[in-house]
Amino acid sequence: MFFMRLVYAVLYIQCLIWSMFKSACGTAVLALTGKINPHVMEVETDLKKPISHVVLANSITLTPGTVTVDVDHSRRVLTVAAITPRSRDDVVPFERHIRGMLE
Repeated sequence: MFFMRLVYAVLYIQCLIWSMFKSACGTAVLALTGKINPHVMEVETDLKKPISHVVLANSITLTPGTVTVDVDHSRRVLTVAAITPRSRDDVVPFERHIRGMLE
């Protein structure tokens, strides 16, 4: 069990770093072209533990172009502000890794 959590932790870190790089490049292009269209969205999550919600919220905030505004543990919903409208999968690509690591 511990080994699988460790594997998920490594995958999570890799996915987070890749998402940060990809998002930084996309945010730079949007800023230079002026195609910024701020958007606030609610993202539902399947994660059950509050610590998982916090790690997910921090991961979203670490990714350029997105900020987690609110976390509702009871409804399992995160309110996210993004510089452009995005799909749920673009905002939380690392959710399954967090699930394997912490739940």
